[in-house]
Amino acid sequence: MDVGSLVGIILGFAMVIFGIFSSGGITAFGNFIDLPSVFITIGGSISSVLTAHKLADFINGLKAISLPFKDKVMDPGQVIRQIIELSNVGRKEGLLALEEAANNIEDDFLKKGIMLVVDGTDPELVRGILETDLVCLQDRHGKVIGFWEKWAEMGPAWGMIGTLIGLVNMLKTLDDPSSIGPNMSVALLTTLYGSLIANWLCTPIANKLKENNQQEVIMREITIEGLLSIQAGENPRVIEEKLKSFLAPSAREALAGQDSLGGEE
Repeated sequence: MDVGSLVGIILGFAMVIFGIFSSGGITAFGNFIDLPSVFITIGGSISSVLTAHKLADFINGLKAISLPFKDKVMDPGQVIRQIIELSNVGRKEGLLALEEAANNIEDDFLKKGIMLVVDGTDPELVRGILETDLVCLQDRHGKVIGFWEKWAEMGPAWGMIGTLIGLVNMLKTLDDPSSIGPNMSVALLTTLYGSLIANWLCTPIANKLKENNQQEVIMREITIEGLLSIQAGENPRVIEEKLKSFLAPSAREALAGQDSLGGEE
């Protein structure tokens, strides 16, 4: 589990609870609960998101709520080490030996690329196939990210709609000064709910999904360049230096401190 995402969500909720409690005590919580406001803001924003997406994409977007909390290990350095190991195998035993080495690899994308290389596929065709796979991956991820970004956009919008509804009702009873305060309070709750939807839940989830997508794209770009370099018969040290250019300087230093070449000089 990604502890950072979980702690962030819980901490944000705790800050809201603390703010309410510190300003009015336990009895103040009742002031922040209004079912019509919940229906208008949450129900209305979800209906807009549903309208903006196909049903299958809408369902996939909802299912993605668990993704930011999954601790999926994505280590570009590990991919580079695998590529270098495969390069050593191909250099010593030939490209056909990579087929056996691929049996121990769990990454389906890397395994797919290896089999294309082993089959003697033209390098440009290998690049085209793998880059098409990468584009499709980004498209799938983009639809899910777009779901959460759209909800983050619609939450405050429907919160404002609810506030306007409340203001209309309040203005209808201006002849009763005692009702202005309570009615205004209820009207503002929808704006609060909409802001919570956008800033506490949807935008952070969308950003985490973007970050995960970017990391996965980098790993696949490394894989593509590495496999094409192996197919071209490049020296493992040259391949390593080429692939390290995808990494931040600190990550390059960490990788350099390991025997990524498997002892080959």
